Amino acid sequence: MGHVLWARALARKLLQEPLPRRWAHTQGVAGQAETLAGVLGEDADLVVAAAWLHDIGYSPALAVTGFHPLDGARYLRRVKQADERLCALVAHHSGAVVEAEERGLAAELTGEFGFPRPDLLEALTYCDMTTGPDGTHLPVEQRLAEILTRYEPGHIVHRSITRSSPELVKAVRAVEDRLNALG
Repeated sequence: MGHVLWARALARKLLQEPLPRRWAHTQGVAGQAETLAGVLGEDADLVVAAAWLHDIGYSPALAVTGFHPLDGARYLRRVKQADERLCALVAHHSGAVVEAEERGLAAELTGEFGFPRPDLLEALTYCDMTTGPDGTHLPVEQRLAEILTRYEPGHIVHRSITRSSPELVKAVRAVEDRLNALG
């Protein structure tokens, strides 16, 4: 629980004032992560902490490359000496490798941060891809459509989401299946 409280406080400090809409999204993602305790077991706190921190790289105080997963993960590692598993989740969340390829940063991302355990990455992706920009929960298809409407077809994010959509949906479905199996 200590990691979760620390992560929430750090995310609030970095996002609440400069990026209130991103802060609302982050709160919704973390709330979604808290609902996964039954399928995550002893790793629940790690995923909840990652949910709080997944978008800190958008903070103007941290943005270096303009690629928020990498900027956030680097900050967590270098400045906060965070757990490597937490850094990897932030670095690789929600199809980050595809966007890193689009930005020419794939070698940096994968060279600096190992891939997290697939089930944990699916859980974080589920939380992010079922939470809208205002923090409300919605189906993955609506979330993907919402992202695509915010960016022009030639934009890097539009291209990345288009390419990664099948894997993002697959991750969400895997978590939904695990939740349904719990009853």
